[in-house]
Amino acid sequence: MNNKRKIINDPVFGFTTIPSDFLYDLIQHPYLQRLTRIKQLGLSSFVYPGVQHTRFQHSLGALHLTVEAVRQLRAKSCEITDEEANAVYAAILLHDIGHGPFSHVLEPSIVKNISHEEISLLLMEQINRQMHGKLDLALQIFKKQYHKTFLCQLVSSQLDMDRLDYLHRDSFYSGVAEGTIGSARIIKMLNVKNNRLVIEAKGIYSIENFLVSRRLMYWQVYLHKTAVAAEKMLEKILCRAKELTSGGEQLFATPAFAYFLHNDVDKNFLLKNEEAIRQFVLLDDTDIYCAIKVWANHPDKILSLLSKSFINRHLFKVKIQETPLSAQETDNLTQEYMRRFDITQAETRYFFAYTTVETDTYSTEDDTIDILYNDGTVRDIAAASDMFNISVLSKNVTKYYVCYFLY
Repeated sequence: MNNKRKIINDPVFGFTTIPSDFLYDLIQHPYLQRLTRIKQLGLSSFVYPGVQHTRFQHSLGALHLTVEAVRQLRAKSCEITDEEANAVYAAILLHDIGHGPFSHVLEPSIVKNISHEEISLLLMEQINRQMHGKLDLALQIFKKQYHKTFLCQLVSSQLDMDRLDYLHRDSFYSGVAEGTIGSARIIKMLNVKNNRLVIEAKGIYSIENFLVSRRLMYWQVYLHKTAVAAEKMLEKILCRAKELTSGGEQLFATPAFAYFLHNDVDKNFLLKNEEAIRQFVLLDDTDIYCAIKVWANHPDKILSLLSKSFINRHLFKVKIQETPLSAQETDNLTQEYMRRFDITQAETRYFFAYTTVETDTYSTEDDTIDILYNDGTVRDIAAASDMFNISVLSKNVTKYYVCYFLY
């Protein structure tokens, strides 16, 4: 099938192009088109109304940055064949196809104990069979099994094109200017040394800004307490729906959503059951929203109250603490909800949640960001930077979010 080279007007990067007919065919695949119906930032729109962009937009943006990165590396005499370029483009384009509605919210109740990366790999392998092995090399790169490590790093590392796009894009749509990064400058400074991606020394300040911006975006946007509260409320709604269906209740749901309500789907189930995969790729944000709107009028008072509160943005209140809830505090909440809503002690768990949130901005255990100097030496950014708080960025920060219903 011959396709025209499409031009896309991206609000973040301007006019971008799809570099080959092969990639255009991938973009047209239903698995990737499903991402047009899944928001990139899930429930963060409860905090930042502008974050309506989708995972499809992010995938196209990551593709654009990867094309630019390959162009820069080739200009610096790095050998990348056309086959390798197409493979790394395909890998970055498909890296998010395993995401379900609202990202990680479904994991505790609907699809358990399997990451979106693992599901992405399953779907990529399925597409590869449909395309008679055209994704063989892309799969090697995605799984970090290809001998050119720097190509794998473009797809997954501490400075991959995925992160460069989502930080830039999420900052743009949320309006959080502190998260803005110089992605074009960073790509201009990319090079390869000893088969690994490096940043030329004159780009060190752009990397410092990238790390600081990443830290700010995590605590100000991705882990904003209101967004966490919305996620926890949605988790409780799904858990209650799952409990009711397991007891024989017939809840309104689309066929795909109903499949996950009526089946205990975990990693082993998904790996062995093709029907589960088929139903998963039919799920998107609209399935969940549609059901919750109907559940708001369900006779079950817990499901209806939580659903109605979610739809009308009456979310859990949140306290951020340095320590978890004490046994006494938990008991006080339990007694209050039993009295207020006339429910059993077991049912009170739907009205409060506490979760541990931890993140580090830069971890040398996962990977390193290496700086290349003019004399050919390479140093990790943590050692190369003279920024005062580089050690702070490497520190693992843990916070306890206490979410509770206030009626």
